[in-house]
Amino acid sequence: MARLIIVSNRVAVPAEGKDAVSAGGLAVAVKEAFSSYEGLWFGWSGNICDNPSTEPELIDRGPIQYAVLDLSPQDHREYYAGFANRALWPIMHYRIGLGTFSRSDYAGYQRVNQTFAQALAKLVEPDDLIWVHDYHLLPLASELRGQGIANPIGYFHHIPWPAADVFNTLPASSELLRAMADYDLIGLQTDSDVQNLSRNFIDTMRAIPLGGGSMMVDGRRTRIRSFPIGIDVASFKEAADKAGSNKVVRETMAGLRTRKLLIGVDRLDYSKGVPERMEAVDRFFASNPDQRGNVVYIQITPKSRSEVPEYEQLAREVNEKVGDINGMLGEPAWTPIQYVTKAYPRPVLAGLYRAARVGLVTPMRDGMNLVAKEYVVAQSEEDPGVLVLSKFAGAARQLPEALLVNPYDRFEVAEAIRQALYMPRGERLERWKPMAERMLREDVDWWARCFMTELETFRTVEREPPTTAAAAE
Repeated sequence: MARLIIVSNRVAVPAEGKDAVSAGGLAVAVKEAFSSYEGLWFGWSGNICDNPSTEPELIDRGPIQYAVLDLSPQDHREYYAGFANRALWPIMHYRIGLGTFSRSDYAGYQRVNQTFAQALAKLVEPDDLIWVHDYHLLPLASELRGQGIANPIGYFHHIPWPAADVFNTLPASSELLRAMADYDLIGLQTDSDVQNLSRNFIDTMRAIPLGGGSMMVDGRRTRIRSFPIGIDVASFKEAADKAGSNKVVRETMAGLRTRKLLIGVDRLDYSKGVPERMEAVDRFFASNPDQRGNVVYIQITPKSRSEVPEYEQLAREVNEKVGDINGMLGEPAWTPIQYVTKAYPRPVLAGLYRAARVGLVTPMRDGMNLVAKEYVVAQSEEDPGVLVLSKFAGAARQLPEALLVNPYDRFEVAEAIRQALYMPRGERLERWKPMAERMLREDVDWWARCFMTELETFRTVEREPPTTAAAAE
């Protein structure tokens, strides 16, 4: 059986005796990818120490072997908190004004990618396929080629790829594009992302389109295609079906009584549009005073990246907005917004999604947004709720039957909330059924299979032998 190496920024090594891969996020996708291959998962352990080893720790957990490296405080500050999350992340989400570029951070980003490549190269076998994940590791293929690795290397970009004029505001943009050409296959979430990156290669790198998503960049052929990521539909639907017995779900339902529930679930991030969504809910209650006391909005927002100043500022802004709205509208027996910063396991979220008449998924910009898909899958087949979805989320391409809104227009979002709450059952079913069927067809297994099938084709591609000094050693 061929071996697959997956590389990601963080590697969640399960405790001994637990499932090889935990549920949620990238881990679910990794599990599906490994179902057809022997596997090695390589990346950062999540630990920070003063003198990290350059040799990865190898951990065996059933069919998957884990290879993890620690980071030094400087590496974490420059590579992760710095360049990845204060430069790349805001630029990728069209937030140019929030981007902070530092030459030292960029040097740290390059250094960690080089360290990863040097450690990984020692573990790669001739027939391995390598699949790299996300923006932390844009130059990894280039670093691996410098180590003499000629194996097929694919890359999947989980977040948006912006228009060329936006990406090119980053001082290191040309250098990063040049490095990305060393990937055989580049996967993105949507056709719009593919168009943006392809145009960037053509305009900046003078790439030559070859058809079928392939192009020649600096004498090397790479292919760019969209692979919209899915979710584990069967397990999430099962969790929603069984959620009625969950204590948190039962208590939430009892607290609602006959009130209708709006729900939003997002990591605390400025790309998710949480403050703007709260303003839209405030606008809804202002325009529909008869709904005060009859509707409750629960926003679940676990904190993240607290070491990045912009996120601390966002946390304060959201807390103030919740207080202002609840203070103005709330009554002794009714709190319009219930704001929760605790992270809940997927079975609890599945139950809350099913209980909610309206799912509010209104990011300002998002690569895909799996919450939208989870909300659809969790719905009752007899009485589904309504998804209100940002037109700037990648999921909007696969879920056109949702109520698509401009998240920058709180009046439009407020009107969509009203429309969703008053929507008759027949229309709700008519909108929900095609979305649910599409999610079942295009699940996470479909996504992983499509990408790996494409990457497999590069086994037969003739490559020029490595010419670097490292390859000649």
